[in-house]
Amino acid sequence: MIQTTFYRLEAYLRNGGVVMLPLLLASVLMWVLIIERAVFFRRLHHNAMDARTGFAFIRALRMPDPGTDRGVVAWLVAEFLQRRSGDRALDHFILEESVQWISRRLQKTLAMIGVLAAVAPLLGLLGTVTGMIATFDVLAVFGTGNAKAMAGGISEALITTQSGLLVAIPGLYMKGFLDRRARTLTQELVQIGYYLRKVL
Repeated sequence: MIQTTFYRLEAYLRNGGVVMLPLLLASVLMWVLIIERAVFFRRLHHNAMDARTGFAFIRALRMPDPGTDRGVVAWLVAEFLQRRSGDRALDHFILEESVQWISRRLQKTLAMIGVLAAVAPLLGLLGTVTGMIATFDVLAVFGTGNAKAMAGGISEALITTQSGLLVAIPGLYMKGFLDRRARTLTQELVQIGYYLRKVL
């Protein structure tokens, strides 16, 4: 069963032509990045520190425990306490810098996921073009008398188009989902930073 599936997959990739290799690599890289971000956001959401606890930690100058205190609030508190100076004006600046730094970390690799999802159908289109060129080359040499060779070019064109869409559609959906998660966490982060600035 597994061997048959492997042979079918191998034949599918081979019939798709040279474009299938970069398409496969783009798909694997995209899903590695998607899974990494999904796990990252899941860990931030699980047992997340609330704002009130964060304020208490700031007032007590107590560092959050990485094993139990999670979420963007704990992250911001830890980042700020590591860098605080004791000077009120400078600490306000450090707090703003910490918020911006964490915001960038939340957005990390999301742009790359979007690029890979957008590139996939373009690679599929490239495969379509190469497949049609191969088909017309057969027509130029053999006319319509070599249906098998013509079918190979048409098959390449259709397989790459299908593969590009199969990579792009779930990739774009996951990009939107992860963008929403990052946006929600960033809004929470900015709000907490604003209130922390008031109590410093």
